[in-house]
Amino acid sequence: MRRPGRLDRKSGAVAAILVVQMLCTFFFVANILSSILGLMPINWQVSEFIELGAAFGLLLGVVLGVVVLRRTLARSARIEAQLQRASGAFMDVLETRFEVWRLTPAERDVALFAIKGLSGAEIAALRGVSEGTVKAQSNAIYRKAGVSGRGQLLSLFLDDLMVMPDADQSAGAAAEVSSSAASV
Repeated sequence: MRRPGRLDRKSGAVAAILVVQMLCTFFFVANILSSILGLMPINWQVSEFIELGAAFGLLLGVVLGVVVLRRTLARSARIEAQLQRASGAFMDVLETRFEVWRLTPAERDVALFAIKGLSGAEIAALRGVSEGTVKAQSNAIYRKAGVSGRGQLLSLFLDDLMVMPDADQSAGAAAEVSSSAASV
């Protein structure tokens, strides 16, 4: 977990680099406009140092951009992996529940399509059966699952994915915290 101070320093560094880049942009535009419009050119010796500073500021911006891009890509890859694991966990929960309820292969298909949010007519069209067949299979699924409808069926799977720690584990963790607080 990130500390607020660390984030503030990073934000400050990014802001400083952006200020330098804006100053560099202003300098370059002013220098170009002065030469186009025939205005008084900037002192040559000062101009060299400003150009070096501007180039350095632009280089810092490129480096910062690369760092941010790499971190963003790494975070995206981590999130993608977590999503894959969650998807696999959900499919494991589905399969376990389907086995416990002893659903037929046709009922498994209907349950899966129903959980995905397809209507009875859409499920019937996909499976090449009548809507009455899908309705009968849905009712059999709900009966075997002990629920009254699609919403309750979906909530069973969501409850399985949102596992809370056991009461014994919570009590043990609370005792551990209180004993370490007493020793301080």
